[in-house]
Amino acid sequence: MPDLIEKTADVPAQGATEPKPEKPRSLGSDAWHDLRRRPIFVISALLILLLIVIAVAPSLFTSVDPRAGDLRNHFLTKPNYGHFFQPDWFGYDGQGRSIYARVLYGARASVVVGICVTLGTTILGGIIGMFAGYFGGWADAVLSRITDVFFGIPLLLGALVILNAFSTRTVWSVVFAMTALGWTQMARVMRGAVITVKQQDYVTAAKALGAGTGRIMLKHILPNALAPVIVVATIALGGYIALEATLSFLGIGLQDPTISWGIDINSAQKVIREAPFALFFPAGMLSITVLAFIMLGDAVRDALDPKLR
Repeated sequence: MPDLIEKTADVPAQGATEPKPEKPRSLGSDAWHDLRRRPIFVISALLILLLIVIAVAPSLFTSVDPRAGDLRNHFLTKPNYGHFFQPDWFGYDGQGRSIYARVLYGARASVVVGICVTLGTTILGGIIGMFAGYFGGWADAVLSRITDVFFGIPLLLGALVILNAFSTRTVWSVVFAMTALGWTQMARVMRGAVITVKQQDYVTAAKALGAGTGRIMLKHILPNALAPVIVVATIALGGYIALEATLSFLGIGLQDPTISWGIDINSAQKVIREAPFALFFPAGMLSITVLAFIMLGDAVRDALDPKLR
């Protein structure tokens, strides 16, 4: 009789359903679940989202032409902090142009350069690093030595030399110069990640089952080696934006009529004593943008690295 009671207790009641076990989350979903709880990620993501909206459609925030100047009425006019989102909110520069409008329109060049250079360096460096790390041997030796040669060229100095060869410097010439020399870090990160991943059991099993080199690299190596590359790329994006502003400030980057924070900072240094606000606003916007991407990269790094949890 007790055995019958125990067996009856083990049978689920009619109409009741057993709880389904939770499916294990992937690395990406687990990282996203962790990121949503981090205030740093939320704040930086909102700032970057706002910056992208400003870069795509600056006319939503102002109807003023950022290139139109009025020296007679607006020469170094001080900011009117009571006029929010108005042309005189940040004041006027030495050519009578609205600083507020130029700060908004200057985001476009910085965002385009930062994103394009990051994509270019990640793709180029990722391919080189993957081939070097996976095949090893002479391929690794040759590609690593080529990477070392480019790594020894200072990025700022090399970009100055390359951009001097262009008679007209546009956004795409700046992207080319920075991508041609900035891929080395991505290559080293990808190479190290691939060397670690290719020693895992699932890669050995795929080889034993007869999977081809291309399938192993795309289906097994690449997805599991992307995490450190994504972290480095996110942090580097802010650095590329700062580098573009530096090149434009030195007069070797973007040129008029392109609107850039670096160009405005260069113009503002001439009148910094009479109008320090002309320097403060474009420099402040540049600092906030770079800080937002660095904060985002730190949050992504912490979420993707299991040792930091």
